[in-house]
Amino acid sequence: MEPEPDVWAHPRLRAAAAVEDWAALLRGWRVLTRATQSELGSRVGLSQPDVSAIENRRRAVTSAEVRQRIVRGLGVPAELLGGAKAELPLPSLVLPEVVADPAGERLRRVGDGRVRLDAASLEAMERLLASHRRAEDTLGSRVMAGVVAAQFERVAGLYDQARGPLADRLVKLMAEYAQFLAWMAQDQDDTPLALGWFDRSYDWALEAGYGDLAATTMSMKAHLAWSRSRGRGCVRLAEAAAGTAGASRATRAMALQMAGRGCALDGDRGGAYRNLEEAQRVIREARDAPPWLYFYGESWFSAQRGMADLHLKDWASAIDHLVAGLAGFAPAFRRDRAWYGACLAHAYAGAGEAEAAVDAALAVVRDAAEIGRPHAWGELHAVAALLLRRGAGEGRVLVDVLAGLD
Repeated sequence: MEPEPDVWAHPRLRAAAAVEDWAALLRGWRVLTRATQSELGSRVGLSQPDVSAIENRRRAVTSAEVRQRIVRGLGVPAELLGGAKAELPLPSLVLPEVVADPAGERLRRVGDGRVRLDAASLEAMERLLASHRRAEDTLGSRVMAGVVAAQFERVAGLYDQARGPLADRLVKLMAEYAQFLAWMAQDQDDTPLALGWFDRSYDWALEAGYGDLAATTMSMKAHLAWSRSRGRGCVRLAEAAAGTAGASRATRAMALQMAGRGCALDGDRGGAYRNLEEAQRVIREARDAPPWLYFYGESWFSAQRGMADLHLKDWASAIDHLVAGLAGFAPAFRRDRAWYGACLAHAYAGAGEAEAAVDAALAVVRDAAEIGRPHAWGELHAVAALLLRRGAGEGRVLVDVLAGLD
């Protein structure tokens, strides 16, 4: 539900924002917009019970992450918070246990002109980006997108200081940031924004002679086509990625498995398994994975092969591959565990194993609700609908659990 245009002009809401009284702010916003707790929760990434607990002061907002989600989700004007415009914090302030403070401080000093841009500064920025990627695995794109966008603006603002090899390296870093921002936009189902960032990433990668990232960007465009159920487009983009000059073996393997998934989406079993088998052979031999494919290996390949099996309705193979893939995922990969766990629930439901389907769904439902929206969350709803259509009582159990978190 959209808030009234003048909602933040209301004295009660302004006063709650000024002192960061989150209970009064949430309750006041809902009253003024006539929103339900579930509708508010969907905006800020909280479950309905969590919203209720905050409003009734049974839970305090002590996390910088939750605070940021409320501010961004409800559009709280920055000038109302503490009486001054708040700058988006660097990841070193938001996630001190993930990103080292010295790296963030060095970037501040370079941006302020107190330290000259040099190779050490660029290395610090590259470490920050690597930390962002790993934080997003755990916290999700909804939390991290704003932080990374703010960081990108700082990095891009240093371009005028760069000369010679430093300029080339900075353009490469900008291309990597754009690719990451594109992925997070895609993860939040914002296709136009994702395409815009992908185009930026591809152009900068070509400018810097960064064939591996250009290939990755093309492969991720194939993933975007797959997510829009465009199987043929997925295959063509993936094949272009696999043939890009400068692509590492790991990047080529990712492109080949995307081609396989595109074929599976179109029901081309032969093309699907031909590409998937080639991708598996390549990934086993790969020793040159670029930094943004730090997660890619046989576990992820197995899980993605399971998704191709889902398209082909080969339920037993899908279950085997998804179980094997999930077994190799570290607990920190909450977003991916939620997505592939939801796919596993779908495979069990397709195979007629209703009890196993609900067990798999319940194992990931909290992560799907907190960081897996919209994709993992939508997949769990699809599982519930499939079970209900087949007359399985377990479908009602899953529906009730999902409703409690909607």
